[in-house]
Amino acid sequence: MNDQSQSYHYRVIARALAEIDAMQAGGQAPTLDGLAARMGMSPAHFQRTFSQWVGVSPKRYQQYLTLDHARHLLAERHSVLEASLASGLSGTGRLHDLFVKWEAMTPGEFARGGEGLTIYWGWFESPFGPALVMGTDRGICGMGFAAEQDEAEVMTDLMRRWPRADFVEDPMMLRPWVLDAFGASGSAPLYLIGAPFQIKVWEALLAVPSGHVTTYSDIARVIGHPAAVRAVGTAVGRNPVSFLIPCHRALRKSGALGGYHWGLPVKRAMLAWEAARTEAVPVSQT
Repeated sequence: MNDQSQSYHYRVIARALAEIDAMQAGGQAPTLDGLAARMGMSPAHFQRTFSQWVGVSPKRYQQYLTLDHARHLLAERHSVLEASLASGLSGTGRLHDLFVKWEAMTPGEFARGGEGLTIYWGWFESPFGPALVMGTDRGICGMGFAAEQDEAEVMTDLMRRWPRADFVEDPMMLRPWVLDAFGASGSAPLYLIGAPFQIKVWEALLAVPSGHVTTYSDIARVIGHPAAVRAVGTAVGRNPVSFLIPCHRALRKSGALGGYHWGLPVKRAMLAWEAARTEAVPVSQT
């Protein structure tokens, strides 16, 4: 798939996900014809494009946006966190079909607030709306989404996490990693910038496979601090690399989605997108 086609698909899917989410939140049932018309496509072309990217039809995808589905995920799949860690997945995690390798700052480097560090940034299309991506020469260190927020707010949010770093706009430097991250066609290295406890929590999140979920209490237990549920929640909320470090897969014990730093509709869309791709039956190549 060429770059122009990928960018086109990002825009179509981002708009379609937003339309489906907004209509379902308003108690409406989107139709294929209606969605296709709003995308400026024929129903057949829209269904084909959507299914190729998400893995299932728009109608099937809508089922994954419900709270009941989140509860189902929690009841059936959250226990895989311990199994994943026990299997040696800590440090690398399966995200879609993508393996992410990561390294972290030392505590001393973190305490200096990014002093002496050059962070490159750029805006990109994503399946979940405009995405601000930041990275060092070692890997992606920040990712935020502007579907529910002003782009300036997202920029300020990420920049203030490393107040002494030098920020340079250079989307071309980051672009290969970003295409791999959203296209699941390669490896996207991460450079984690956080306190040691935060990094331990983020490492646990990386062990939660795509299409599965966990709880804050499960994370607290597997990292060896079962009483630190509140601190775990804070660390999850401070995750600087949303989506790649999958904080959207952390739910409340009740099965409720809870909040999300970049907006609850974005979290719902991410969970639905992953669940649809995970559960889709592969198309025969014959």
